[in-house]
Amino acid sequence: MRRMIHTIFIVIGASLGYYFSTAVFKGLDRLLNIGSIPAAEYVGAILGGLIFLGVSRLLSDYLILFIAKSEQYLTKFPVADMFFGALGLILGLIIASLLYPPLTAIPLPWVSSILPILASLLLGYLGYRWGYAKRDEIISFFSLNRLKEKNAKKSAPKEVNYKILDTSVIIDGRIADICKTGFLDGVMVIPEFVLEELQHIADSSDVLKRNRGRRGLDVLNRIQKELHMEVMIDERDFDDIHEVDSKLVKLAKLIGGKVVTNDFNLNKVCELQGVPVLNINDLANAVKPVVLPGEELNVQVIKDGKEYGQGVAYLDDGTMIVVEGGRDYIGDHIDVLVTSVLQTSAGRMIFAKPKLLEKAL
Repeated sequence: MRRMIHTIFIVIGASLGYYFSTAVFKGLDRLLNIGSIPAAEYVGAILGGLIFLGVSRLLSDYLILFIAKSEQYLTKFPVADMFFGALGLILGLIIASLLYPPLTAIPLPWVSSILPILASLLLGYLGYRWGYAKRDEIISFFSLNRLKEKNAKKSAPKEVNYKILDTSVIIDGRIADICKTGFLDGVMVIPEFVLEELQHIADSSDVLKRNRGRRGLDVLNRIQKELHMEVMIDERDFDDIHEVDSKLVKLAKLIGGKVVTNDFNLNKVCELQGVPVLNINDLANAVKPVVLPGEELNVQVIKDGKEYGQGVAYLDDGTMIVVEGGRDYIGDHIDVLVTSVLQTSAGRMIFAKPKLLEKAL
């Protein structure tokens, strides 16, 4: 690298000395009366090369350090970001070239000479920033979807349904059983940032978190290998977004997919953003036995409730039953009458009162 820098400086110095030596020696002749120098061009080339060689020896260390840092930065810079940034830069410069004739036609001399340069710098920078910021949308718009072509028929193309899995639904594990029953079709999309979060959980020092993360990885292997589901790892990441939930929403908008989750907060965010969402808890609640107000159930009161006098019981599927006045029956099996049912995305809650109390009234 050092020899290359010296060579480049020598070539530049010799070229400048060759072309400007005649004018320089004439000026020196007028000032110092040194007379004419034979082969002035070659003498100037030799002097210019020697002068620039000395300059290169002074600057070579700084230039090598600058080149090394630039090379290190460029190797870390993603190719897609560089390509689309350069694409935006070229677009900005094309627009600046179209504005060049009207800008140079301005009657003010200094304005007509400076404005084209400023326009080129400004539009080139804006074009680079636009290409860098919109790279994901440009890729999504222009890229040919290989999976859609693979699953489409020539006569009647069939659109691929993307199901984007978040970390919570993978760790939960029920998604594998749902896929096995055939209720979920299409392509299971696993974003790379979800895999990274899952790997961090699997490498956690906490035993419970580590076991949950490893179970999530086992669930993914089961979906891909045992259930023969089509799984796609999406490598897109959004550097300007830090929250995983926000990245999921952005990815779902780009590819037109549905987010599969059991996270109550992510469910609400998707609804606000207009993104289709499939909540595993909603599905679990939908397949639970329907209990209507007025029906009679036989339950065992396990513990007391939050309010005074309440007792808490559970159905076989885990549905909680709040028994008004059931505190006196803790540990007993009693018949209760359902008074109301509360259904939310977080689960189902049944309110009831003892049948004996109803008879007494």
